[in-house]
Amino acid sequence: METNETQVTEFVLTGLTDSPGLQVPLFLVFLVIYLITMVGNLGLIALIWKDPHLHTPMYFFLSGLALADACTSSSVTPKMLINLLSKSHKISLIECFTQYYFFCYSATTEIFLLSVMAYDRYAAICNPLLYPVVMSNRLCTWLISMSYVIGFLHPIIHVGLLHRLTFCRSNIIDHFYCEILPLYTISCTDPSINSLVAFIFATSIQDIVTILVSYSLVLFTILRKKSEKGMRKAFSTCGAHLFSVTLYYVPLLFMYVHPASSQADDQDMFFSIFYSIIIPVLNPVIYSLRNKQVIDSITKMFKRNV
Repeated sequence: METNETQVTEFVLTGLTDSPGLQVPLFLVFLVIYLITMVGNLGLIALIWKDPHLHTPMYFFLSGLALADACTSSSVTPKMLINLLSKSHKISLIECFTQYYFFCYSATTEIFLLSVMAYDRYAAICNPLLYPVVMSNRLCTWLISMSYVIGFLHPIIHVGLLHRLTFCRSNIIDHFYCEILPLYTISCTDPSINSLVAFIFATSIQDIVTILVSYSLVLFTILRKKSEKGMRKAFSTCGAHLFSVTLYYVPLLFMYVHPASSQADDQDMFFSIFYSIIIPVLNPVIYSLRNKQVIDSITKMFKRNV
C-alpha cells in the first residue's frame, strides 16, 4: 500500500540573492528602476493620447507596447521587492499561478505587438502612398485588440497544464518569481507534456518570420532609394524597433529554446531579469530619445505647463 504524499500548497522563492548585505542595495536599485519604468511607460501612453499629432498607427502601437511593458514589470517587480526586505519568501500556489499568468499575458501581447509594428513599418516604407488606406484606424484598433486577446488566451493553456502537476517534495523555486521552468524541476509529476507545449509555443508564438520578412523588404526598399535623406529617415524610423526586437527576442530564445546545460539556471535568471525588468524600462527611452515627434511633443507639453 502506497503512502499518501502531502501536496504542496505554497512555495518559497529563493530570490536574487541570499546575502543580507546585498538585499537593501538591490531593493533600492530595482525600486528606482520600477518607478522609472512606470513613469516612462504610462507617461508615454498619456503623451500619445493627449497629443493629436501622435494619433497615428505607429504611436498607437507604441502606446500598446508601453502598456504591455508596464504590465510585465508590475507582474514581477513588486513581489520581488517585498521579498528583498522580507525574511519570508513564501508565495501560495494560487498566487504563484496568478503571477505567472499575468507575466505570460503581457509578454505574449508584447511579442505580437512587435510583429504588428514590423508590419506597420513595412507598409509605411514599402507602400507609402497606400499606407493610410492599408493601415486604417479600424485595422490598427483590431490588431492591437487581437494582440491583447491572444495574450489573454495563451497563458490559460500553460496555467491549465500546471494544474496537472503535483508538488510533493521540494517547495523551493530557484527563481525570483514563479517561472514555469523552475516549477517543472520540482514537480513530482512528469512535466514532459508541459515542457513540450512550452517549447512549441516558444518557437511558434515568437513570430520572427513576420519581422524578418517585413524588415528584409524594408531594407530592400531603403537600398533602392536614391535620396540619402530618405534612406537616413527610413533607417532612423526602423532602427529603434529593430533594436527593441533584438533585446526582447534574444533572452526569450535562450530561455525556452536553448538546450539544457549546467549553467542554464544562472543564465535563465540573468535573462529573466533582463526581459522582465530591464527591457520595460529601456523601451520608452529607445522609442522616445530617437523620435523627434515625441521629443517635440514633450517639449511643447513642458512649455505649456511652465
